[in-house]
Amino acid sequence: MVVVSPSLIYKHVNSSPLLSKAFNLLENDDEVQELIRMSNVIAVTRLKYNDHGLIHARIVSGTALELFTSLVKRGVQPTTLRDGTTHSLDEAKLIVLLASYLHDVGNAVHRTGHEFVGALIAKDILDRILPQLLADYPPKRLYAIRQEVMHAIYATEYNVQCLTTEAGVVKISDGLDMSEGRARAPYKLGKRDIHAVSALSIKRVEVSEGSSRPIKITVFMDELAGIFQVEEVLMPKIKTSGLEEHLEVYVETPREYRKYFPK
Repeated sequence: MVVVSPSLIYKHVNSSPLLSKAFNLLENDDEVQELIRMSNVIAVTRLKYNDHGLIHARIVSGTALELFTSLVKRGVQPTTLRDGTTHSLDEAKLIVLLASYLHDVGNAVHRTGHEFVGALIAKDILDRILPQLLADYPPKRLYAIRQEVMHAIYATEYNVQCLTTEAGVVKISDGLDMSEGRARAPYKLGKRDIHAVSALSIKRVEVSEGSSRPIKITVFMDELAGIFQVEEVLMPKIKTSGLEEHLEVYVETPREYRKYFPK
């Protein structure tokens, strides 16, 4: 069992020289970091949405790599490996990391259509970063990996169907960052709607091995207001992730523990 948290990313990047180098490049890239900062200026300061900044990027990255690793261990084949756009598991994980970390940069332009805009913004960043990570690769291989990352960023939009396992874990992980800390800033800025209240109700999210499916997600909340986050944020992402048959979702409050999905 692991808790969805900002520290989870280090478990995965520390186990792979490629992922470690990619993470360090992202963490120290001026353009990437300023885009992420501006995403929070627009999403949190101006629109009073939940956190879309650096902590969110790290949480989604670590959680996506955790889900991806768990699925592979249970026999789920990475789509990019199956289709030949990557040639190793590390390359497939690189797609997951890059897409997760960059998935919200479109918010630096506007919240509306940020998934599509973010995929386009990411193109130039990936064209800079990928040759540093995969220096010996021919350009056409870098282009293929770039497009897989762009697909995964675009597919985080609620109504867009994920076409790869890699995109699916990024999308679900985006929905799993729902605990109370993410809602504190907009709440302090005066937001009092159901989104803020429900997010404040969620204390933590855990990911573990499921009983009948590869992955079990457990959402711990102190009151049932948190169900709104599960129903309106997480479930739409699961249903267009392409991975719904591999997941089960449970909710726990001080008064009950029950299976939420599949019913």
